[in-house]
Amino acid sequence: MTPVETAKLQVFLRQKLNPELQVQRRNRPDECAEIHLGDECLGVVSKIIDEGETSYSFEITILDIDLEEL
Repeated sequence: MTPVETAKLQVFLRQKLNPELQVQRRNRPDECAEIHLGDECLGVVSKIIDEGETSYSFEITILDIDLEEL
């Protein structure tokens, strides 16, 4: 994922979800980036190219111990 793509995703996710979200590229050369809120990694957004069309999938991870705190 390019720096331009991650910047655009960050603007989009901040507008739609939370103005403090940060999109951080991974050090690995894969097609995904991490979504952070403060110090916590919420999940990943993956780039999907299928039949010439590009889309992005946001997968959020919720641990069971996080739910126990509620």
